[in-house]
Amino acid sequence: MFGMSVFQSVLERLKTEEDAEGPAEDEQPAHTSIRGLNGGFVGNLAASGMADSGAVQRAYFDTASDEMLAPAKPVPKPVMPDHLGRIRPEQIAADLALTEMETPQTLTDKRRRFAAENHPDRHHPDFRSNATIRMKIANMLIDEAQRRLRLMQRR
Repeated sequence: MFGMSVFQSVLERLKTEEDAEGPAEDEQPAHTSIRGLNGGFVGNLAASGMADSGAVQRAYFDTASDEMLAPAKPVPKPVMPDHLGRIRPEQIAADLALTEMETPQTLTDKRRRFAAENHPDRHHPDFRSNATIRMKIANMLIDEAQRRLRLMQRR
């Protein structure tokens, strides 16, 4: 056991205990009929409880309802949320509701709330460009507000 890792020594100990006990009475012997790549390789599907794929497919179509087998219904075209149409900086500033009384914490909170509602990953791919524009402008406005806040605190 010296010179072995803890894991190796545990495996060695378990192996010696298993050899000392002998085979368990309730253990099923391994399938010894499968040797090499002969006919036994495929095995007896009926005995193993496995069905061939044709039987599975027939059972699927036999039990499937007409609604399940019907072609998929067309997905309606998504409608862009109203707020994503507001991409001018003054509109986004109004959505952010920035005031002179902002603190670093309130600006961080507004950035997170705005991102939760407007992040491009949360919208349909057709509307992601507007969401990206809104996020860029909102981040720019909040960064500018934070810069001004730092300047005011230095005075």
